[in-house]
Amino acid sequence: MHNPEAPMQRALATLAIAALIAMPLPAQAADMPSDAEIAQILADRIDRDQANVAISVAVIEGGVPRFVSHGTLSRDDPTPVDEHTVFEAGSITKLMTNLLLAQLVVDGQIDLDAPLTDYLPAGTVLPERDGKAITAFDLATHTAGFSSLPEELIARGAANPYSGYGADALMAWIAAYELPRDIGETFEYSNVGVTLLAQAIEHVSGKPYAELLQEQILDPLDMSETSLATTPGPIADMATGHDAAGEPVPNWDFDAFAPVGALVSTTADLAKFIAAASGAVESPLAPAFAIMLERTRPTGGAGEVIGLGWFNLTEGGLDIAWHNGITGGYRSFAGYDRTTGNGVVVLSSMVTEAGIEDIGLHLLDPSLPLRPQPTPREVAEIDKAILPAYAGEYLLAPGVTITVTAEGEQLFAQLTGQARFEIFPESEKRFFFRVVDAQITFADPVEGAAPSLMLHQNGQNMTAIRVP
Repeated sequence: MHNPEAPMQRALATLAIAALIAMPLPAQAADMPSDAEIAQILADRIDRDQANVAISVAVIEGGVPRFVSHGTLSRDDPTPVDEHTVFEAGSITKLMTNLLLAQLVVDGQIDLDAPLTDYLPAGTVLPERDGKAITAFDLATHTAGFSSLPEELIARGAANPYSGYGADALMAWIAAYELPRDIGETFEYSNVGVTLLAQAIEHVSGKPYAELLQEQILDPLDMSETSLATTPGPIADMATGHDAAGEPVPNWDFDAFAPVGALVSTTADLAKFIAAASGAVESPLAPAFAIMLERTRPTGGAGEVIGLGWFNLTEGGLDIAWHNGITGGYRSFAGYDRTTGNGVVVLSSMVTEAGIEDIGLHLLDPSLPLRPQPTPREVAEIDKAILPAYAGEYLLAPGVTITVTAEGEQLFAQLTGQARFEIFPESEKRFFFRVVDAQITFADPVEGAAPSLMLHQNGQNMTAIRVP
């Protein structure tokens, strides 16, 4: 299975993670956990591990949901969350986009293997490679060859990066893009690709995405608590999002990229979606749901493939369709067991590195273990006069440096190509990140400057040498 660690640390670039935690093979299918067992899992995650602020769960058996939630709307608002609390769902939006595609396929309006330019305005320029054109199936399965995002959006960081980025800018970037590999050859998760797919869906349908979503999915499934957050502003009954350090963060709003991440929803509503997707409940969308996993391509992970939006884990006798999402302050999971029809939705209001995907998978199959949570770390009192000795650039690998800066009584670290984050002292020499489970140990200063540091992450200890 492909490693989840790196993409989990790049929430902006991915919005969702096409990855799973390596887990042992399951035994026989077991009953889904009881409400009391679920409540204990959530209490452990929030109260014991301090690894979230609020989590809302739906489990769906035989098409009937039950709900368990824990936590509050924010650390300043003691209102308990429940199944009607609104969260950012992030890349679960992509399931909606691919369901709209599937409906057009069922209606004979889009051929998954035809050049996508057949379904875009005349004169639209898309990159090709060796004479091969990009198709809807390439985009839906993240195998068209696009990177995740335009460089401009990656550079914005995680603070509302998609705001104001329109279709014209996107199509100009796409027209100039050079595909680095053959079309259909390799999986690379791409928000660009799904957004381009949505452009084709709108053109063929003759309606804007938000209208299609409402008319063809939300209304038929009676999802009255779900909408697209395309403009800034407060949303009623919404939990406050928090970054990995537990600090409140603003909500995201979207323009052209709304079809990949703008959905805001509740566990009550997404339970209806999962019940229909699994076939446990009849819906007019059944023909479209049915073809979403008829054809698949490998993701590169053992026993995992992707169809129209859904990832499908099949290793060791499993048959779980799923997707997740990450935004600036939220994580989400939605999935179902294709054998039993049981489903799970997990929505949370904090972007922790450890995530909540393990909860969703464990509830679908209890033989899949919960992921151990990082031990909360305590900030130590140190002599802040030592901090300037740690400032500088440290070479970790060719082309990769860790830049450490001291500002007043604070120390910050920044890896090449990533955002800058504050690091906090555990001792005079050892500091820790709050946004990821990683630590830095500085060597004793020589002539007022630490000659090296060691980065501790993912069980590895990596030395970086100060650059003169």
